[in-house]
Amino acid sequence: MNFNRKEYTDDELVALYRAILTPRMIEERMLVLLRQGKVSKWFSGIGQEAISVGSAMALEADEYILPLHRNLGVFTSRNVPLGRLFAQFQGKKTGFTKGRDRSFHFGSNEHHIVGMISHLGPQLAVADGIALADLLEKKERVTLVFSGDGGASEGDFHEALNVAAVWKLPVIFMIENNGYGLSTPNNEQFNCKHFIDKGPAYGIDALQIDGNNVLEVYDTVRQAAYSIRKNPRPLLIEAITFRMRGHEEASGTKYVPEELFEKWAKKDPVETFEKYLLDELVLTPKVMESIKEEIRNEIEEGLQEAFATPMPEANREEELADMYQPFDQQAISPASAGRTEKRYVDAISDALRQSMERFPELVLMGQDIAEYGGVFKVTEGFVDAFGKERVRNTPLCESAILGIGLGMSVRRKKSMVEMQFADFVSSGFSQIVNNLAKSHYRWGQHADVVVRMPTGAGMAAGPFHSQSNEAWFFHTPGLKIVYPSSPYDAKGLLNAALEDPNPIMFFEHKGLYRSISQEIPDDYYTIEIGKASTVAEGNDLSIITYGMGVHWAKQLQQEMPEVSFHILDLRSLLPWDKDAVRQAVARTGRVMVLHEDTLTGGIGAEIAAWIGEHCFELLDGPVTRVASLDTAVPFSPPLEQEFLPKTRLREKIGTIMAF
Repeated sequence: MNFNRKEYTDDELVALYRAILTPRMIEERMLVLLRQGKVSKWFSGIGQEAISVGSAMALEADEYILPLHRNLGVFTSRNVPLGRLFAQFQGKKTGFTKGRDRSFHFGSNEHHIVGMISHLGPQLAVADGIALADLLEKKERVTLVFSGDGGASEGDFHEALNVAAVWKLPVIFMIENNGYGLSTPNNEQFNCKHFIDKGPAYGIDALQIDGNNVLEVYDTVRQAAYSIRKNPRPLLIEAITFRMRGHEEASGTKYVPEELFEKWAKKDPVETFEKYLLDELVLTPKVMESIKEEIRNEIEEGLQEAFATPMPEANREEELADMYQPFDQQAISPASAGRTEKRYVDAISDALRQSMERFPELVLMGQDIAEYGGVFKVTEGFVDAFGKERVRNTPLCESAILGIGLGMSVRRKKSMVEMQFADFVSSGFSQIVNNLAKSHYRWGQHADVVVRMPTGAGMAAGPFHSQSNEAWFFHTPGLKIVYPSSPYDAKGLLNAALEDPNPIMFFEHKGLYRSISQEIPDDYYTIEIGKASTVAEGNDLSIITYGMGVHWAKQLQQEMPEVSFHILDLRSLLPWDKDAVRQAVARTGRVMVLHEDTLTGGIGAEIAAWIGEHCFELLDGPVTRVASLDTAVPFSPPLEQEFLPKTRLREKIGTIMAF
């Protein structure tokens, strides 16, 4: 192996040697502990240490790295305390996730590391978000993110590279090409010869390096980072390497030809660098053994610290509380009495504009939202007011933009991501339910992202522009869900959502945008998230609903004056106002839960079950659910009207009142 010493001092070379030796010695110790049952699982990076160590040592301490499960050298090179790192491996509370996640599935802002999730690809966009935040702050920094050759087959890889190229983000995409995605060889993963062939397709530079040569990795990343800081742009680096052990220890290596192990054993990154340093007289055997003994003692000291820590005791209150960033919302009243008649869509726009003025760290992202103003014209004129840096058109890449939102949060930015239609969120589902929703619970990183969701049927738009999909997210702890039904609530709740540091799905019914108007305060104000609103007081039947359902209930109230309706608008679906629901049940003893979403598995099912469990003694009859048919949303207006629950409301009310 050819090591080019260039201008390195002996001290620098010894520091690199110590850095590459540390993860190797830790791994060798972990493999023993694995056999002893003292760690539960291990993903070995033996044979690949040069990439992690060379990359981490080449960057500045305040530049973020996003590693995978074979990048132990990133953590050790960033001086993560070994006692705490080993506690993480053992699921102890003193680890970085309080025992909630596995070995390298964590981050540490103190060490400028954002850890992976098992889905691999989503973290590439998170790196884009960190880099975007640095770019907006005009900081000369670079972000480095790892991907394996297998993970690069995911759509998230394409989306992240494409956005980084279009936005000229200072990101180094480090591809560790070890020949296999678990057991699947590269020729079954992609049909190009090298990963660097993909660079020109995205309009970005691409380099290929020997991933087992720590000096080549270090020098390449150091020079690339220096250049990118001065001239922001992405770079793809393909590091050729080999995994000397299984994907994880239980999977073995029988699928790998033996001659490959023999070939790559001769290129072992630790042994070859060690030999080079001895040949160059940078190290002597005595000094080398002294370094090993020092590292060995540090490992044992860290292990003893971790072993001495007991396994965590479950605390239900703490577990539930840690799903969210603590936030004590104080509702803000308008500063003056000024009010103006505004449509629902104008109230949304008003909130965005005033929140952009209030929070200079807030960035808006979405398809066609800049000069065009979005398909519903919510952000029309925003580019003139706030500039294109803060009002950003995006490529068609829902997953990447949502991941960018999390990355922006890492750098203390706020993000609003507009789904052009709520239906399209399925293309970014994993980022929401696995990254945004779980990051605070896992390692304390909040996700300050509001996802605006134009939703709902009634406009003959067919199955893919009409879905009510709020229930998709209702089952995901860590998210908040808001669904206002009036202009007043829309403005106050959107302002509140943008103030809140937690991830919020904000649903807006498209059919309400220009069909309803209301006098609302001109000034900035917020409404408490999680509080329902009583729309009408009555004594015969309580209708618990939200969104368009509120307007159906109000219309029914006008058409059926013989029935005294009590109408409760939930407004917030997660959390939802249990006290208000209980009061509505007590008010009439008869309850209908109404929503536009399909019946089976809808939010109404959870509310009805809760009423049955907690308010049974208050009921005079069974709780009735009314919702759309369990079909896709049809296109033809006669079919769509039959699909929606509005046509079945009178019949259901007659049944309830006759009980």
